Amino acid sequence: MTAPNPVTTAADGTPRTDPLDRTRFPVDPWRLVETRHSSDDLGLTETLFSVANGYLGLRGNPEEGRDAHVHGTFVNGFHETWRIKHAEDAYGFAKVGQTIVTAPDAKLMKLYVDDEPFILATADVESYERSLDLRAGVLTRDVVWRTTAGKRLRVRSQRMVSFAERHLGLLSLEVEMLDGDAAVTVSSQILNRQDGTDEYAVDGEAMGAGFDPRKAGAFGHRVLLPEAQESTEHRLAMGWRTAHSGMTLAVAVEHHLTTECEVRTSQVVEPDQAKQVYAFRLAQGQTVRLDKWLTYHSSTGVPVPELVDRCHRTLDRLVPEGVEGALTAQEGWLADFWANADVELPGQPEMQQAVRFALFSLAQAAGRADREGVPAKGVTGSGYEGHYFWDTEAYVVPFLTFTMPHLARNALQFRARMLPKARERARDLALTGALFPWRTINGEEASAFYAAGTAQYHIDADVAHAVATYLDATGDRDFGRRGGLEILVGTARMWTDLGFWQQGPEPRFHIHSVTGPDEYTTVVNNNLFTNVMARANLERAAREVTQLAQDDPSAYAELAQRFDLLAEEPETWARVAEAVHIPYDETLGIHPQDDHFLDREVWDLSATPPERHPLLLHYHPLVIYRYQVLKQADVVLALFLQSDRFTPEQKRRDFEYYDPITTGDSTLSAVVQSIVAAEVGYHHMALDYFRRALYVDLADAHSNTVDGMHIANSGGVWSAVVCGFGGMRAVGGRLTFDPRLPVDWPEVTFRVRWHGTRLRVRVAQEAMEFTPEQGPATSGSPCVVHVRGEEVRIGPEGVTVPLDGQGPRIDEVLRPGRHEGLLRRDGSLMTVSTPDDMPPA
Repeated sequence: MTAPNPVTTAADGTPRTDPLDRTRFPVDPWRLVETRHSSDDLGLTETLFSVANGYLGLRGNPEEGRDAHVHGTFVNGFHETWRIKHAEDAYGFAKVGQTIVTAPDAKLMKLYVDDEPFILATADVESYERSLDLRAGVLTRDVVWRTTAGKRLRVRSQRMVSFAERHLGLLSLEVEMLDGDAAVTVSSQILNRQDGTDEYAVDGEAMGAGFDPRKAGAFGHRVLLPEAQESTEHRLAMGWRTAHSGMTLAVAVEHHLTTECEVRTSQVVEPDQAKQVYAFRLAQGQTVRLDKWLTYHSSTGVPVPELVDRCHRTLDRLVPEGVEGALTAQEGWLADFWANADVELPGQPEMQQAVRFALFSLAQAAGRADREGVPAKGVTGSGYEGHYFWDTEAYVVPFLTFTMPHLARNALQFRARMLPKARERARDLALTGALFPWRTINGEEASAFYAAGTAQYHIDADVAHAVATYLDATGDRDFGRRGGLEILVGTARMWTDLGFWQQGPEPRFHIHSVTGPDEYTTVVNNNLFTNVMARANLERAAREVTQLAQDDPSAYAELAQRFDLLAEEPETWARVAEAVHIPYDETLGIHPQDDHFLDREVWDLSATPPERHPLLLHYHPLVIYRYQVLKQADVVLALFLQSDRFTPEQKRRDFEYYDPITTGDSTLSAVVQSIVAAEVGYHHMALDYFRRALYVDLADAHSNTVDGMHIANSGGVWSAVVCGFGGMRAVGGRLTFDPRLPVDWPEVTFRVRWHGTRLRVRVAQEAMEFTPEQGPATSGSPCVVHVRGEEVRIGPEGVTVPLDGQGPRIDEVLRPGRHEGLLRRDGSLMTVSTPDDMPPA
C-alpha cells in the first residue's frame, strides 16, 4: 500500500476525509474560494488560482506583482532549446533539451494610493476573498484596504483567459474610495520576466531552488531577443524571438479606463518593458475601473511583425464586443463543457468541489491546446519543463474521448504530426517504424536519462491505445484512415523490430531492455505492461489495415503506397501479437512485472518514514533498482487498460501482490490503484486512494504543486469515478459497465459520449439509469451498452437496469510486509528490508 501521506492521512493512519482548512477554503460546489491571504503558501495558491485555456496560462499572481513565489505566464509549446551535456555521451542519446519559456507578463497592474504601494503581504486588509468560478471561468478578488493614513478603499479585480477565443485574456481592476480622498496611480505593464530581474522576488523561492528533477532548469543565456515595440494612445504591443529555438512571440494589450475623474496618462516603452500609467484623484464614493485586454500569438518561425499584426487584429475584432460579450462567450463555452463532463456526487460536498476543480483543470489544460499537446502541468507552471509525456494519452485523452471527443482528436492529431520526428528517433535506435519521444515539446527526445526515458518504449503502445479507444468511442473513420492508421502502422512496425523470436516447442516473441511505467525498475526484459500493451497495439494495427483492404481497396492502395506497406505486414503483426511473451509465475500465481523482478529483495515500505519519500530524492537509482519497490502502478495499470485480457482472480492476486510495494511517489498511481481496488473488491482502499488523488493539488499532497497542476492526475480522477466506481470499460468496441459504488455513496452521475450519443449515467446502490441527452454535438440517438455481460438497448426515454449489489466487498486493507517468507519458484524465500537496515554482525 502507498506510504502514508501526512496531508491525507491522520496520525493514526486513518484517511482524512477532507484535508483542507475550511475556514480559509470553504466548501462551494462551483467555486474555489480563499477567504484569507497567506504568504506561507504562495506557490501553491498561485497554481490553484491560475486561469488558462490550454494555449495561454496566467498563474494566480497578484495584479500588483508582489509578493510572488514565481511569476508565470505560459504559452503552450513556446520554448527555448539548449545543448544537453552528458558527462559520458553515447550514440543516440538525446542531444537537445527543450524548456518552456516564461512569456512576458501582461498581468501586472501596480496600484499606488498617495504614493503608498498596495502589497497584499504587508497591507492592512479588512476583508479579503479570492474566487475561481468554475462555471464562469473567471478569477475574482475583492479586498478592503486601509492605508497607513487611515483611508479605506475597496479593490476588486477580475481575470479571465478565454476558451471561446484562444489568444485572448481579459483583466479588470476596480478601485472604490470608501473613506477619504486620495491620489491614485495605476501602472499597467508588460514585463519580460524571463530575462529581466524582478527586484521583489522572494528569496529562496525560485523554481529551480534545490535538487528536484521534476522542476525546470534555469537558462544560462538571454532567451528573448526583442524585435518589436509599438504603442498608441491605449495600446501597447511587443515582440520577441528566442535565442536558440528561433520561436517568435508577440503580445499586445489595450486599456479602457472608466471614471468620472480627471486623468493624466503617460507611457514608457522599452525593449523588455512597456508601461501605461494612469494618475487621478479619487474622492470618497468615487470609483475607477481599468479593463485590460491582452492577446498572445506565437509561432515556430513566423516573423515577429506578422505576429504583432495578428495581435492587433485580435484586439480590433474582440474589444468592440465589450467585456460583457467576452464573459458571455466564456460562460457559453463552459456551459457546453459541463453539460458533457460534469460529475455529480450527491451528499459529498467536499469531494464534489474537488472533482469539479479537477475537471475544470482539464479544461484549462486541453480546451484550446488545439494544435499543441497537453503538457504534464498544463500551462500553470514550468514543472517538467513544459514537456509532453505519455500522461496525455493514458490519463487525459480518455476523459476527452468520452466527454469532448473533438478535443481528443486534436490531441491525437498532434501525435500524428509528430510522426516524422518519431521515425527519425526510431532510426536513431536502429528500428523501423516510429518511436515517439518519452518527453518532448518539439517532437525530439529531450530525456537525458535514457534508462527512465527513452527505454520507456511503451509510449508507442499508449498512443496507439488512445487512438483505438477514440476510434471505438466515436467511429471517426476519417481520422482512422489518416492520422490514426499512420500511428498504428508506425508503432506496429517498431514493435516487430524491437522484439525477437525465441525458438522452442512453442516459439515466443520477447521484448528486452525496456522500462515500464514504474521508473523504480528500469531496463528490464519482458516488462508485463509493455508486452501486454504492445500485443494490443499489434493486434489493432493488423485489424485496421486488414479491414481497410476489405472495405476500401483504393484507400488501402494509397496507404500502402505512402508507407511502402507490404501485403504480408498485417499478418506478421497478428502472428507476433499472438506470440508475445506474457510473464506469469505459477508458484505465486501472479504476473511478474518483468523476467527478474521477483528475484529481488522486497523493500519494506512500513519501515520507510514519509520524509524519505519520494525515494528518488533520497536514494541513488541503483539502490532503488535492486529492490521490489514501485514508483507507480505498473502491472496494475495493465490490469485496467487491458482489462479483458485478465481473469478476475488474476486481477485480485496481482493487485494484492503489487499494492503493498507501491510507494505512490508518482501522482499517476493512486487513481489506477483506486480503479483496480474497486474492481477486485478492496472497497475501503479504493475510496482511500480516490481521496489521495482528489487532493493531490488542492492539499499539495506531493509538495510540488508550486510547479503547476498535475494534469494527468486530474484526468485520472475522472477515470476513478467513471471507470472505478462506475465500472465503465470500452472493450472490443463495446461500452460495458460493472459498477462498484462505495458503501457510503447513495449515487453518482456522470456523462459519456458513445458514437455521437451523450448518455447521462446514474449509478445507485440498487440500480443504474441510462438517459440519452440532446446537445449541440450529440444526437441523443438510441445506443447499446452492456451491463455485467447483458446487452442493454437504450431508447429515447432511457432505461433502468437493476443491480444485484456492487461486486465483491473485501474489508481488509493490504499492508507492507505481506511478502515476508513467500516462496519463489526456485524454492528461495523472499525477505523484506530497506537499504537503511544494518547488516547482521
